[in-house]
Amino acid sequence: MGLAPVWRLRKKEKSASSATQLAGGEWLTLKQAVPACTACGLHKTRTQTVFGVGDENAEWMLIGEAPGAEEDRLGDPFVGQAGKLLDNMLAALSLKRGENVYIANVLKCRPPGNRNPEAEEVAKCTPFLKQQIALIRPKLIIAMGRFAAQTLLATDATISSLRGRVYKYEGVPLIVTYHPAYLLRNLPDKAKAWADLVFARKTMQSL
Repeated sequence: MGLAPVWRLRKKEKSASSATQLAGGEWLTLKQAVPACTACGLHKTRTQTVFGVGDENAEWMLIGEAPGAEEDRLGDPFVGQAGKLLDNMLAALSLKRGENVYIANVLKCRPPGNRNPEAEEVAKCTPFLKQQIALIRPKLIIAMGRFAAQTLLATDATISSLRGRVYKYEGVPLIVTYHPAYLLRNLPDKAKAWADLVFARKTMQSL
């Protein structure tokens, strides 16, 4: 009788270890699949793919639209001025890139000239993002920008009409805000983005 609890504990530990190993293998497979992808024409013009960065067990997941020139060159999402603004936004929430935060884009390759993503490109690339979300299992997703919000929510609604509410993506609460690059061009909307972040913090605290 006395051995039963120990056996159950060891069985539970073994199960958790197996799950971790499985997730690790799935991450490795995904990280190999993205740079090998030639599903759409963007592979012909990219310097490299931009997979994502951060804590793979994060509670917060931030999703943008597509890599820009600096991201394409360096291989990391949200670098340059937009990246600095994002880091400041995270700091305002007492968060830091890579610590309980994971950052990714809908597209893993840069559209030429930083043009808007095309429907076919989004359709081909979204399965990679869905796998990332499934592996991370975040408590809250923040969709930054029109294409991220429209892709995850399967809608053509505007950012302004989507802000201020909690949605669900595969059961995960999701909040919509502006993309940092947009905010650099539209400074008055920074106040709205800050309101979105405060709303996100309150939502996370309630989960």
